[in-house]
Amino acid sequence: MPESLAAPVTDALRRLRKSSGVTLAFGGVVQYGRGLRLTQFVGHTVGALDGVAVDVGHGLGGKVVAMNRPMVVDDYLATPQITHRYNAVIATEGLRAMAAAPVIVDGVPVAVIYGALHSDDRLGDRALDALAGEARTLEQQIVATRASVEAVAVQPGAEALRIRLIEAYARLRGLADSVDDAEVAAAIGKITDGLLDADPRPDRAPVALTRREQDVLALAALGYPNARIAASLGIGLQTAKGYLKCAMRKLGATSRLEAVTIARRSGVLP
Repeated sequence: MPESLAAPVTDALRRLRKSSGVTLAFGGVVQYGRGLRLTQFVGHTVGALDGVAVDVGHGLGGKVVAMNRPMVVDDYLATPQITHRYNAVIATEGLRAMAAAPVIVDGVPVAVIYGALHSDDRLGDRALDALAGEARTLEQQIVATRASVEAVAVQPGAEALRIRLIEAYARLRGLADSVDDAEVAAAIGKITDGLLDADPRPDRAPVALTRREQDVLALAALGYPNARIAASLGIGLQTAKGYLKCAMRKLGATSRLEAVTIARRSGVLP
């Protein structure tokens, strides 16, 4: 697995296993349209799947790559929905119910993540929602990372400074929210305001975001997933999602990355 994808895929699989109740979460990277290779595993495994190459159109993962959409089967070994080229390794692992979701960037699947059970139980809505959510998070992380790499290649010093500014902004906002002294909080607020662009691009109308919406966007700009944003701000996961959704709506954005980009251009984020 390319080094740039190994860490975020593993993190996504850990979150998936913890939040969904699957007994094994695993994944692989699509290799230039030739299928995918399974390399990342979190949970109970005997190692039979490690390194398996899955061809496009075959098995669950191969069909997901071919269709560009998630899929679930209640019993991998018996379902008529897929080919059974990989039944031997699935049987060795003792897996039954399984779901897979593609990670799609620019309309092309770049990876697949799976959640599976070692039992006759069906995968519930919670597991399927978690799987889809982690796939979307991975997509956003990959796009954001690629954009940062491209920016560094063009202006390495400027982009490094921007990242430090965003980190400082997010930390100061959190500090202002945690102190009890109103004067100190106000002073910190003036510092954070000073980090913002005083002359935003004229092609963007002013956007009025609440304090919390700005806080959530600042952490999203650092690539934090929703759970980490919620933990950093001391709020619930659904509350964090709500703030992010409201900010995206106000900014006219359809993704986290687009919201952060528009917020920067509008002078709402540094």
